[in-house]
Amino acid sequence: MSHAQAELPAAARAPSEEGRPKAKTGILLVNTGTPDSPAVADVRRYLRQFLSDPRVLDMPPLARWLLLELVILPFRPAKSAEAYRKIWSDAGSPLRLHGLSLAEKLQEHLPGCEVRLAFQFGNPSIPSQIDGLRDIGCDRLVVVPLFPHYAAASFGSTGAAVMQEAAERWVVPSVQIVEPFWDAPEFQQAVTEAVHEHMQQFEPDHVLLAYHGVPERHCSKTDSGGQHCLKSSGCCDQIVHANRHCYRAQCFATSRALMASLGLDPARTTTAFQSRLGRIPWIRPYADEVIEELGKAGVKKLLVVEPSFVADCLETLEEIGIRGAHDFQAAGGGELQLVPSLNTREVWVRGLAAIVRRNSAWVS
Repeated sequence: MSHAQAELPAAARAPSEEGRPKAKTGILLVNTGTPDSPAVADVRRYLRQFLSDPRVLDMPPLARWLLLELVILPFRPAKSAEAYRKIWSDAGSPLRLHGLSLAEKLQEHLPGCEVRLAFQFGNPSIPSQIDGLRDIGCDRLVVVPLFPHYAAASFGSTGAAVMQEAAERWVVPSVQIVEPFWDAPEFQQAVTEAVHEHMQQFEPDHVLLAYHGVPERHCSKTDSGGQHCLKSSGCCDQIVHANRHCYRAQCFATSRALMASLGLDPARTTTAFQSRLGRIPWIRPYADEVIEELGKAGVKKLLVVEPSFVADCLETLEEIGIRGAHDFQAAGGGELQLVPSLNTREVWVRGLAAIVRRNSAWVS
């Protein structure tokens, strides 16, 4: 034994029997949120939180405040509350109920982890769920934004919110964020199966693939070179380096994949975008205009699929399922049938578990 080794205490020369406790992994499913109730006050509170996000209304703070307080909040909450009441059940918000059920079922497929649901705006909140997971020993956090496509106002906003909350803890957890899964075969298979079932039963004349919309500038800002996005009519015809983060390009790529897997006739299939707000240009074509045009064209059986939503909510159930169906018939169309979102379909729960495993070495 060398002189240096002889001077070391025995405990220092031998491996310690104590070691770091095995790290537990928490999985946080995150969505934008929902009001606590369809009451006007709760809807106003939710809209104020949501629309105050600079990734949602990306404008100077003063201009955003003026728009909110003088234009949007005095009028929109009552209208939105009326819409929420049409889809609200005794058990609560559809988005919350589907999200909680998804977390419960995903837990069964990932028993080695702790799965929770959180909303960026609303309850259960991101801070409360992060703290709850830490309290039961989860030092690793896998974040799953429940948005198939990347948009700064959805995926980017929730991801940033989780990282900011995690960073404010004295002991900062290790965080991984699952990337957008629009091109994951498990997601595409789940949507394909859901649509195929309805096509067999309904036999539509036309299929509308409707996605949530975003302002055009949100897409342009993802193009770092500034020479591709929305610079030509064919800018979204394929995914290239310049548009790899472009929401519109990812949506059209999803449509192409679904059309191929379902054997849809391009002449009887349309991709469009819904839920625009204000007078600024949003990505086109607009879903409400397409629905009206199809009604005027005499389409009798219109099937609507919404691949950008994995859980049914106000935008699917009320905007398309109720208002869209009314507008379609008023324009001269026949029946509009909405394919339910994936919600907790077993093929989707299994697929999401596979997506999480593939994106994180912490999950087995």
